[in-house]
Amino acid sequence: MEFNHIEEKMNKTVNALDESLAEVRAGRANPAILNKVKIDYYGTPTPINQVAGISVPEARLIVIQPWDASILKEIEKEILKSEIGINPNNDGKVIRLAFPELTEERRKELVKDIKKMGEESKVSIRSLRREGIDEAKAKQKNSEITEDELKSAEEQIQKLTDKKVSQIDEMISAKEKEIMSV
Repeated sequence: MEFNHIEEKMNKTVNALDESLAEVRAGRANPAILNKVKIDYYGTPTPINQVAGISVPEARLIVIQPWDASILKEIEKEILKSEIGINPNNDGKVIRLAFPELTEERRKELVKDIKKMGEESKVSIRSLRREGIDEAKAKQKNSEITEDELKSAEEQIQKLTDKKVSQIDEMISAKEKEIMSV
């Protein structure tokens, strides 16, 4: 029995978590926190990285240099509107985002948040496991597969689930180390 579609959905869940973790501000400058920020560029919502060069010259600094200087104010306004918690510093040519040192309390809060994200992803993976097993049981009920094939299918789905859950645990653990060691 093929479970490619379930594995695909599980991979999407893991990738979504990976993207969410990249956006968590760990005290280090990470351009990924700007991924959700879009500006109105000639009437089209456009990601900042498509209208400006984004660089990280220092561990706690992101520099945004628009290719069109006329959109500098628009970029600054959208960064302020987004909830990244950093005030942009505009010098007329570039925008600088300086990341403050994280307090111990804020680090613990961030760790709690990422653990919650990880738990939500695991719930999603387990839901996909249930979906796959239900699908296999339905096929067995309709005499499309045998009882042995059903058992095999359940084992395959469980192995896949365990693999994805441990992958999520590793990602969360790595992000937690990153946050606590900054």
